[in-house]
Amino acid sequence: MTTVDISELVRLRTQHPEAIAEAAARRPRRPLLGDSGRLMIVAADHPARGALGVGGDRLAMANRAGLLERLCLALSRPGVDGVLATADILDDLLLLGALDGKVVMGSLNRGGLQGSVFELDDRFTGHRPEDIERLNFDAGKLLVRIDYDDPGSLTTLESTARAIDDMAARELPLFVEPFISRRTPDGKVGNDLSAEAVTKSIAIASGLGGTSAYTWLKLPVTDNPDDMAEVMQTSTLPAVLLGGEVGEDQDGAYEKWRGALQLPTVRGLVVGRSLLYPADGDVAAAVDTAVGLL
Repeated sequence: MTTVDISELVRLRTQHPEAIAEAAARRPRRPLLGDSGRLMIVAADHPARGALGVGGDRLAMANRAGLLERLCLALSRPGVDGVLATADILDDLLLLGALDGKVVMGSLNRGGLQGSVFELDDRFTGHRPEDIERLNFDAGKLLVRIDYDDPGSLTTLESTARAIDDMAARELPLFVEPFISRRTPDGKVGNDLSAEAVTKSIAIASGLGGTSAYTWLKLPVTDNPDDMAEVMQTSTLPAVLLGGEVGEDQDGAYEKWRGALQLPTVRGLVVGRSLLYPADGDVAAAVDTAVGLL
């Protein structure tokens, strides 16, 4: 695994902050979809939401050098198309030269901090569409969680619609990750992965904004994977599957993804913690297995 020199990154940030924009400007780009027509993206936008935990380790993603090393390894594996992350992580990866020839997706909304009372009023505190355009990135991603009992969800929905418009005006793809969510009695936000809830979330997300021409969906596999074929009939928008936390049953997650990847609108995977922090610690093997599913 590549060793990241944090002192060198800090030196560049301190003495040459313009190096980030320069690296973005000279970065070799590629089409969103390669010859395979499939997309394999590694996600690392969790820390900016305060979501640092993996399995039983609540601060697994807090060590930035460790996270960057895992990302560099994942990005070096054959078949990995790119990365989804927030500005701080993408800036580090630009300085490391790890994004050359890769698909780069910026994360737009990180305001709904995990565990906060305002979690579902998910303000857009990350990349703006103009940032993604300015940095020559390839796409954006946002999360829209809809709780029928929380007024904050309306703010998120409206902001999402305007972000879709702004990205489409720049002819930039935007990956929209919708959920029907609700709070448990102790106040924790949970996502409903029943077939009906995922179907509703797809229908709502597909209709946001003034055009859907540049909208992709980023979707979970339903609680019952056998429901996915019917659920995915809800929209003609291209979709990728999200990974989420899979716990110890990595093989079970692979099987869920394998089945859903056969559906006509599903074009790939966007997976983060389960590949970067697999239970057995073998990042390369986890990434290679996921690529093999495509």
